[in-house]
Amino acid sequence: MRQKTISKEISISGIGIHSGLKSQITICPAEVDSGINFQRIDLKEKPIVKAIFSNVISTNRSTNIKNNKAEVHTIEHLMASISALEINNLLIKIDNIEVPILDGSSKGFTKLLKDCKITSQSKVKKYIKVNKKHTINCEETDSFYLVEPAERLSIEVRLDYDKRFLKNQIAVLEDINKFETEISSARTFSFLSEVEHLIKDDLIKGGNLDNSVIIVNEKVSEDIKVYLINKFGKENLSFEAGKLLNKKNLRFDNEPARHKLLDFIGDSFLIGSNIKAKITCFKPGHKSNLEFVKKLNKIMNEDNRKIAPVVDFNEKPFYNIDDIKKILPHREPFIFIDEIRDLGEDYIVGVKYVKKDEDYFRGHFPAEPVMPGVLQLETMAQAGGVLILKTVENPQDYLTFFMKIDNAKFKKKVIPGDTIIFRLNLISPIRRGLCHMHGKGFVNGDIVVEADLLAQIAKK
Repeated sequence: MRQKTISKEISISGIGIHSGLKSQITICPAEVDSGINFQRIDLKEKPIVKAIFSNVISTNRSTNIKNNKAEVHTIEHLMASISALEINNLLIKIDNIEVPILDGSSKGFTKLLKDCKITSQSKVKKYIKVNKKHTINCEETDSFYLVEPAERLSIEVRLDYDKRFLKNQIAVLEDINKFETEISSARTFSFLSEVEHLIKDDLIKGGNLDNSVIIVNEKVSEDIKVYLINKFGKENLSFEAGKLLNKKNLRFDNEPARHKLLDFIGDSFLIGSNIKAKITCFKPGHKSNLEFVKKLNKIMNEDNRKIAPVVDFNEKPFYNIDDIKKILPHREPFIFIDEIRDLGEDYIVGVKYVKKDEDYFRGHFPAEPVMPGVLQLETMAQAGGVLILKTVENPQDYLTFFMKIDNAKFKKKVIPGDTIIFRLNLISPIRRGLCHMHGKGFVNGDIVVEADLLAQIAKK
C-alpha cells in the first residue's frame, strides 16, 4: 500500500476544551515520508512540532506535544481520524495552542478529511507489525496491553472503573475501516465528581454541554452546582445520579469505552506508523497509551535489530548518492554508502553495493578480493552520519567524527557483487552532538558485521 495525504487544504475552527481559546486549523497536503506535523503559525518563527511520542510533554486529560517553546495541545481526536484513514503525511497549521474540541469526538475531523479526498503517493508505506505476543504493563496506572500478531489492526478496550454508574465496559473495533461508523462519534467523558478537580487544575475552560459527556455519579459540592448552574442554566442540567448532566442520552450504551478506543488509536499513532496487530487494552488512558507506545517502539527496535530490513530495490531510494553528498562531507574515493533507503526518528537503513572496481580491491586481495572489515565499519558509520546530521540545520556545515567503536564483530566475508544493507538504531537519544548507535550489516539476510558506534558532530 502507498503512503497517503490529502488532495487540497481544508480548514476548521472551534474552541479548545481545556484552554477555552478559539483556534483554526488548516490541514495541508505534505510530501512523502514527512509524517504528521503541526505548525504554530501564530508564533514568530512559525515553528513545527512533529506528532511523535518523543515530543509528548503532558498526558493530563489530553495528549500534548512540544518542540522547543512551541506547544500543541489535545491532538488525540484529530490524530485518531488521521490514523484510522491511514493518512501518513500532513502539515497541520494551527493559530493557537489547542486543537478545537468540536463535539468532543473525531466525527468532524473524519468527515473533514474524507471531504477533501485522500490520495495515494509515490512511496510504499511502513507498518509496525509484531511477530509474537507481547504483554506491555503500565504499573503506575494499573493498565496493560496485550499485543498479538495479526494481518490487520483490531482493538478491544476493557474498562473497569468500579464506579456505581460505570463498571465494566467493553468496546471492540474489528476493522479500522469501520472507525467512522462505530467509533468516531464517541465523545470525551468524565464523571461529575471529577469536574471540581478539573476546574481547580485550570482545565475544561472550553467544556460545555455540547462537547463532552458528564456522568452524574456522586453528590458534588454546592459551589460546583452553583458554578454549573450559572454557566449553563438550571433548566439545562440534571443532577440525578446515573444520568448525564446535560439531560441527553449516550450515543452508544458503551460510549465511554468507545471513546477510550478512539483515544488509543490517536495516541498509538504517535509511534509514527500504523500498526498491524490484535491489541487488547485493559484500562487505557493517555498516560498509559504513551507508555505503551514507548515500550512497543523499544520492542520493535530490538526485534528489527535481529532481522534484515526489507528493501524494495524497485522503489526510489530515500536519498541517492547525490543527496547523501549534500549531507556528508565525504567524497570519492572515501564515500562508501550508496543509498539511504529508510530514515526515522531513531533509526536509518543504508545500502552499500560492493563493486569489483572498488579502489581497495586492488590490494585486498587481488586474487581473492574481500572488503576490509574497517571499511565495512566506515560505511556503517557514514549511514549513521546521515542520521545524526539530519538533526541539525545546514548539515553541510558540520563534520562527523568517530569517538569509539565497541563490540565490533565480523561474521562473514563480503565480496564483490554483495549488497550490504545496514540498519542503525540509536542506543540513546542524540544529545549535545553525541550519537550512540548500534549497527548491523546484512548480506542475503545474514549478519556480516555489527558494532556499537559513538560519533560526534562539530561545526567546520
